[in-house]
Amino acid sequence: MKNILEEVLKHEVYPAMGCTEPVAVAFAAATAGKLLKGRVTGLLVSTDPGTYKNGLAVAIPNTKGEKGNLLAAAIGAVARKPELGAELFKGLPAASLKEASALVASGKARIAIDHTRRGIYISAEVTAGREKALCVLEGSHKQVALLRHNGRTIIKAKGGKKKCLPYKDALRKATFADLFREAAKVTPAQLAYIKKGVVMNLAAAREGLKLKKVGYYIEDLIRKGYLKRDILSNAKLTAAAATDARMAGSPIPVMSSGESGNQGVVAVLVPWLVGKAFGVPEKRILKSIALSHLVNSYIKVFTGELAPICGCAVAAGVGASVAVVWQRSGPDPKKAALAVNTVISDIGGMLCDGAKSGCALKVASSADSAIRAAWMASNGEGITEAEGFIGCTAEATIKNIARISSSGMAEVDRIILDIMSAKRNCCSKAKSCL
Repeated sequence: MKNILEEVLKHEVYPAMGCTEPVAVAFAAATAGKLLKGRVTGLLVSTDPGTYKNGLAVAIPNTKGEKGNLLAAAIGAVARKPELGAELFKGLPAASLKEASALVASGKARIAIDHTRRGIYISAEVTAGREKALCVLEGSHKQVALLRHNGRTIIKAKGGKKKCLPYKDALRKATFADLFREAAKVTPAQLAYIKKGVVMNLAAAREGLKLKKVGYYIEDLIRKGYLKRDILSNAKLTAAAATDARMAGSPIPVMSSGESGNQGVVAVLVPWLVGKAFGVPEKRILKSIALSHLVNSYIKVFTGELAPICGCAVAAGVGASVAVVWQRSGPDPKKAALAVNTVISDIGGMLCDGAKSGCALKVASSADSAIRAAWMASNGEGITEAEGFIGCTAEATIKNIARISSSGMAEVDRIILDIMSAKRNCCSKAKSCL
């Protein structure tokens, strides 16, 4: 197979406008809808708990702040442009939004949670008069496992099971030494693509600072002299601001990592800003971001695409920290392990309660932890296997936190969704739940 870095960049590092879960729901509906003729008359969506959770409270670009996976699916079904991929909300026509909103308001569009599913699972059945089409995504935001039109199967995964891409099997068997070697293979074209992601995510941060949200108020503390302007505060405010923009539905793309825009913000911007602050040559910084993407993807093959714990913390934050260590110390497995252990020990228990504006707070915390852990590790200091659930190797620590997430926190998503649903019902009857 092609090298792992090439596969990771192809499948998991791409421009995304808006939160990647509502985009994926829209993509599934658009893929089904494109097979139909005539006006959409019905829509039935089913998702895994994580996808449902991430689409519940995050704004959709170009909708004036409207939220929800159901509206996202309706937009995809009526717009019928799956070729736009993760930028499906780009340039959304007002007529399409009006039609999608009317479909939702009519009650002919419905959504449900399938609690038996783990990882990404999205089923979108679209009806147009007597015609019907079904698209199922499984295992990835873009991976079509099943596509049917009027009962005729067009695409079906072999054995009826989701297809695991070969590079993910390779990642699962890899060590950090392997990841270092993969990052060393980065080509000039790949470096240019990685730089494109830097430019894109910095532009999102500038947009986010126009909003009076997390990034803005960190900068406000600096302006008023309560915080010092340094690499820690700059990384936190820049990363938070980029997340502020995308969670608010600003129509601006970011470069994702591990198929997540917020993880892309952390994995890309933290190594870039730290490298620039310390005068690291640009080519070396970009190579370190390649490593950051690899580590993020590596961790997610164990924790899963959508885990109960925050991927910005245990995946992207760890990737960014390892990248900074590599900038300073090269491919040093012992120092990389210290960075991995320290970030996971610090913020490994950070819960994911869905995509929303509060994600910017978690992104800021992840940036802070990543840089602190990298500085400690570069100097030979960090958390070791003598403490808590930390393993004897970086790989063991990652498998331990994955076990805690998948087995020990198996009911967390259901409980969070119960709380979120109850709160929505409460707030629909009163101005405040408090």
